[in-house]
Amino acid sequence: MNYWLFKSEPAAWSWDDQITKGTDGEEWNGVRNYQARNFMRQMRIGDFGFFYHSQSEKSVVGVVSIIAESHQDSTTDDARWDCVDIVAVKSVIQPVTLEAIKTDGRLDDMILVRNSRLSVQPVTPLEWAIVCSLAGISDFAI
Repeated sequence: MNYWLFKSEPAAWSWDDQITKGTDGEEWNGVRNYQARNFMRQMRIGDFGFFYHSQSEKSVVGVVSIIAESHQDSTTDDARWDCVDIVAVKSVIQPVTLEAIKTDGRLDDMILVRNSRLSVQPVTPLEWAIVCSLAGISDFAI
């Protein structure tokens, strides 16, 4: 199993929007960055990811699961762009801010700290466990 982080501007697509989709989930579409696309091509059904509100909130607010592997992004006819489908799994008890992540020395190598502009990124198992603990969902950690 692999772990990921998905960034979204809450005004465009929020955690509440994701929850509202229910078990049908939603395409994580509109990504136009090759590195992020390549990460989505590595995702497998059952992998988990953090749902991260970017812009003003800058915090992990929920956990999602991959329910459909990489496929053509329905928002474009350009075959270069793929997406995955995700479903909301669990809300965090305590949102984990970017500031909290940056000040936790155990997370210094997390891609979110080093490359905060990348919209889809991997998370190591150790980073996953630490952020789950900070979020009050340590029962969800590996």
